[in-house]
Amino acid sequence: MAQVEEEEPLAKRPRRPLTDTASNPTPTKAKDHDKHSAQTILNPKIIQGLDDIAKVYREAKPYSHAVLDPVFVDGFADKVLHEVKHNLKAKFKESDLFRVYQSIDFANISPESDPTLKETMPALMTLREFLYSSHWRSCIEQMSNLPTGTLTDQIDCAVNCHDKGCHLLCHDDVIGTRKVSYILYLTDPEPDWTDEDGGRLELYESITEVVNVESDHGGTKDSLVTKVPGVTPVKTLLPKFNTLAFFVVEPGVSFHSVQEVFCDRPRLSIQGWYHAKEKPTEMEHASLNQLKTDALQDLVEDFTPMEKDCKQESDEKLSRKDIEFLSRYINKTYLRPESIQEINKRFEEESSVQLRHFFNEEWENKVSKLLREDDEKCRVGRDKPVLNYTVGASEEWLLVGPAHKQRFLEYVGEAKKDGNTSGSLLKFLKETVMQSCEFGKLLKSFTSLGIPLGYRGKVRRFRPGLDYTIAHYGILTKKAVLDATMCFVSGKGDQSVGDENDHDDDIIWQSDDKGGFECYISADDDEDDGQIEGNKKEAEDEYNEEDDTKLLSVSASNNTLSLVYRDPGTMRFVKYLGIGAPSSRWDLMLEYEVEEHGDESASASNDGLDNDESCNDDVGF
Repeated sequence: MAQVEEEEPLAKRPRRPLTDTASNPTPTKAKDHDKHSAQTILNPKIIQGLDDIAKVYREAKPYSHAVLDPVFVDGFADKVLHEVKHNLKAKFKESDLFRVYQSIDFANISPESDPTLKETMPALMTLREFLYSSHWRSCIEQMSNLPTGTLTDQIDCAVNCHDKGCHLLCHDDVIGTRKVSYILYLTDPEPDWTDEDGGRLELYESITEVVNVESDHGGTKDSLVTKVPGVTPVKTLLPKFNTLAFFVVEPGVSFHSVQEVFCDRPRLSIQGWYHAKEKPTEMEHASLNQLKTDALQDLVEDFTPMEKDCKQESDEKLSRKDIEFLSRYINKTYLRPESIQEINKRFEEESSVQLRHFFNEEWENKVSKLLREDDEKCRVGRDKPVLNYTVGASEEWLLVGPAHKQRFLEYVGEAKKDGNTSGSLLKFLKETVMQSCEFGKLLKSFTSLGIPLGYRGKVRRFRPGLDYTIAHYGILTKKAVLDATMCFVSGKGDQSVGDENDHDDDIIWQSDDKGGFECYISADDDEDDGQIEGNKKEAEDEYNEEDDTKLLSVSASNNTLSLVYRDPGTMRFVKYLGIGAPSSRWDLMLEYEVEEHGDESASASNDGLDNDESCNDDVGF
């Protein structure tokens, strides 16, 4: 998916320092290094207990895995850690799926190509020799219960640094011929890493689902069996220093993620894959394949038709009665003819517009009070570590997955005008206002797209440290739609201008650094019917910023309505919301069915918006 990259030294990053270089400012020299061979650095108990480890591996849940603790003899991992911090550089990478610093692949650094590496990074070069050795591959095969000779000499290996706020969302690692995934943890040994630090390796149960999809023959629907992860992990592993976790990569089974790092200490690891001669079977279940095919169509909810009266009055403007109804809820500024005209002009030019302070002060205060109370009760946001994956969930607020595509809470309870719960009040506004004929006529005035033919939508809550959506082909629509997303977060909802009057929360939301923003990207047109080929090109495509073009990004803002005309080739996602966010992100997410629009340039597509600046056009009154 769309990605950002920048390169920084691992130990010299002013934004997120990894270590105090003053305590040991010079690179490690060969004279400081005990010349361990690849055979002497491994904890001898591992070789002695390969069969026992294989038994533990087989019996592990939710799928086979094992952790070698400790993996190396005393002192060796400490030397590797020091050399990594003081000799390697890392690139900052971010997409809808991850946020991480990553070094160059170890395949591109070797004593053969650069003899000085044995002097500057002797322990790291010894480790590289060990990980790449046929002897260790044979041990991995035995512990993983794989036939001898399964693993080839193709090995991926790189340093990953998950600093505060970094994360990796749920996936199964299946790309090409990857066979065994391994993670060597190099987190600072003192003090011990705890749950409050975050950064846990999260393992998910695989669930078999039967999905009904439209038949190519028309009329009937075909049943498609697929394997997906549960909504939340069923087991977690702390990134303990000098331990190595490993598991066989299996489509639709080996689902895992890296929890956000909550603390200021870096979660360092050396991670990679051992490869087999051929790619695995059942590639259709691979998480990447599921994201890049529209066969698993996620839009199971049909549009609800607008009221008959709306269609009968489709050629008429907003009446006095309509204005009177809408003014009970909506900021009257947006109901003035001159404002509507300006909004319409902006939308015609940009195909999107954001309307701040949309609901009137009375309703904004009612909603904000209840939302603030919910966050305080759940103890989320403002850097509070999240240790409970189901916080805020209830019979009315359901957890929505599967985790490789999304996780958030959806309100399914009743709507109440005088409700004393956040969900009932938000649903009241959704049903009474945003699904009304009067609001449909207002949308027509704002956009010139005509009164919507129908609507569908949800009341959602994204909790800091837990929730997100991922861009995937299953959300692509067959026709253009009008997205109307009503967002509520902490803060005033003002546009930050860089002076002392800016609200601290508004500044944080507008920076997008804590996530929670909604991003629109165009789908990759080069895929062959969304099928994944499983070769080297496929591995590059997973995170290649050239695949999907970023069209616009809409920052979370309190009491702000975002209108976007989205065409069939456009995906969207809500970026993972970090624990540093000031609050949950709550929204009324609606899609409106609109009449066919002849001018494709008016949509959020490759022919319309072509950069992320366009999305920041706000009509502030």
